[in-house]
Amino acid sequence: MVYLNYSNLDNETQERLVSVSKKDVEQKFGNDLKRYAKEHHLKYETLLEEEALRNLYSYDYVFNI
Repeated sequence: MVYLNYSNLDNETQERLVSVSKKDVEQKFGNDLKRYAKEHHLKYETLLEEEALRNLYSYDYVFNI
């Protein structure tokens, strides 16, 4: 679960969430993503960014108001 303060959803917080998601995706699927990027002639960083954004939807969020 990700705990967020409802009054602090600024750009910095959003970037932090994407960074955490990137690390999570890279840890779980890094080798598979690298292989896929190489086979399909894609940039690994772009693919990782897209998967990290998609991964954000799998998190459970708790908002403190």
